[in-house]
Amino acid sequence: MKYIDRKGNITIEESDQDKLLRHLYTDRGGRLCLKLLIRPFVSRLAGVVLKSRLSAGFIPGFAERNGIDMSDYEEKKYGSYNDFFTRKIRPEARPVAKGENILISPCDGKLSVHRIGRDSRFYIKDAEYTVEQLLRSKSLAKRYDNGYAVIIRLTVDDYHHYCYVAEGVKSSNVSLAGCFHTVNPVANELYPIYKENAREYTLLQTTKFGTVVMMEVGAMMVGKIRNHHKNPRKVDKGEEKGYFEFGGSTIVLLLQHGKVRLDYDLVENTENGYETIVRMGERIGEQKLPKRTGKSPVRPK
Repeated sequence: MKYIDRKGNITIEESDQDKLLRHLYTDRGGRLCLKLLIRPFVSRLAGVVLKSRLSAGFIPGFAERNGIDMSDYEEKKYGSYNDFFTRKIRPEARPVAKGENILISPCDGKLSVHRIGRDSRFYIKDAEYTVEQLLRSKSLAKRYDNGYAVIIRLTVDDYHHYCYVAEGVKSSNVSLAGCFHTVNPVANELYPIYKENAREYTLLQTTKFGTVVMMEVGAMMVGKIRNHHKNPRKVDKGEEKGYFEFGGSTIVLLLQHGKVRLDYDLVENTENGYETIVRMGERIGEQKLPKRTGKSPVRPK
């Protein structure tokens, strides 16, 4: 995997998780195992194990291997692995970028940016997706023609809570059933991942950024997307929207044309084949203001 942070530091690595997933998706024996692993009952069984007290023994080794700085998190005795995975971070460790015209990242993760073409298609690691398939709504998908799809992929070492990207009014949540494929790019070579995964989205109506689609995508071994607010309500920028239980996951933002100017480094990094490491609450773009015509305003007589 090729990552780059906001300071330009590059990391090229293949983790143990990446190696396992490459085996599952590319080897014959791995694909046979995969057919079993993506079944919902397996995800439910894994959930039972990871919520058990015995699973708490995995925590120290996991934190050490993944370089997780536990001083960023609230002190707590974890009763299970899933209890640890859904841990709460200290607010000061994820400050929210100020400014009502600033759009923030909803989560920690690895971010890529994709233009939504006129045919409502975009690409992730050479796999093609349509916005209509993602949303299962032709009319809603059309609203995002020529806009952007922002894909933020969370890995197991990331903080798995997420927040609202701007102040606004959220709609009721829409849940779409699916099977639990992994969101790791290795899988994209063989499967149309996002349109097969269980997912949930809401429309966030804002005064600065138009209507933003915020979608949570479940992945292999993730049986639960835990959103706090099911019904319409006013929300604040940086307010927690929900969290994922154990596993890798993804959040997708769909942005309307002409509403947001994404930060240049995020676009450039994607074009150069890198995912950009971001943190929840940090700036990823700003309100796109209408271009000035250069004409003097007409004064009333």
